[in-house]
Amino acid sequence: MGIIGIVANPASGKDVRRLVARASVFDNQEKQAIVRRLLVGATQAGRVDILYMADAHGIVSGALRDQGIGHATALPSPETSTAYDTITAAREMRTARCNVVVTLGGDGTNRAFALGWRDPYLIPISTGTNNVFPILSEATVAGAAAGLIATGKLDAQLVSAQHKAIRVMIEGERDDIALIDAVFCKDRFVGARALLDPDSLSLALLTRAEPAAVGMTTLGGLLRPMGGGEDSGLLLRLDANASTRINAPIAPGYYREVGIQSHRVVGFAEEIVVEGPGVLAFDGERERRLLPGQKAFLTLSRTGPKVINVPLALRRAAEAGLFSINT
Repeated sequence: MGIIGIVANPASGKDVRRLVARASVFDNQEKQAIVRRLLVGATQAGRVDILYMADAHGIVSGALRDQGIGHATALPSPETSTAYDTITAAREMRTARCNVVVTLGGDGTNRAFALGWRDPYLIPISTGTNNVFPILSEATVAGAAAGLIATGKLDAQLVSAQHKAIRVMIEGERDDIALIDAVFCKDRFVGARALLDPDSLSLALLTRAEPAAVGMTTLGGLLRPMGGGEDSGLLLRLDANASTRINAPIAPGYYREVGIQSHRVVGFAEEIVVEGPGVLAFDGERERRLLPGQKAFLTLSRTGPKVINVPLALRRAAEAGLFSINT
């Protein structure tokens, strides 16, 4: 019997960007409904064990009632109501060797999970503000893919692709990572975390440049589109006084003009250096403050989570006759 890990972030889809932009709200009742559909799909492949991140709102525990799960275990949580809860859950799931993990959240949730477990087999379902990394998938179908993988009926290696990541080494401090973008801005404090003032931005390193997305990745996407399959990234130098300006949606329902000084492709071997004072933001949120003279070193690599391609997984399963019922 295989193990499916579930992380449903109760804070995703509720941040400050809803006060100034027009982002959708994912309340915890809707997240519980998503988890319930996920479990229905997962159990169609057979009996599976569930390992999940506990939360004060009971998102997963409430969805587990009457689902016929083989065994479900709530992980002990520090209950900080911060990203540290997700990081801790990821470490526990890595130790337990979950066959596949399903996350409910946005870019920030998945970055936090990757901080605890860098390269799991992952199905990230969008319930956040910036949803570049997570996929848009009906939870019933995503659950079916997770169940097929957990029960060993489908080889995860054949239906997944490893995502790029940005490693961030900061002088005198612990390392960090980003899955979509690492941005350096002139702010002196982390503050409200969300990146809503384009005039403060000075540099952005992107793993993907998506013209049809929202957030920092769209800045690159409107200049030089780049997908997840390319072994490179895109570096943007930003300046409020630059003659080249891009009108881009830097948050849902929130367009702003951003000055672009230059942009170029960056290979995996290249190291990008930034120096404080300033703040580093990862995947849309301010995270780390650099003191005057303190340096950070950013490098790209293909070392992120192994994201399950749900449509491919279901197609492979259908081709193998895994849905046939013999009477």
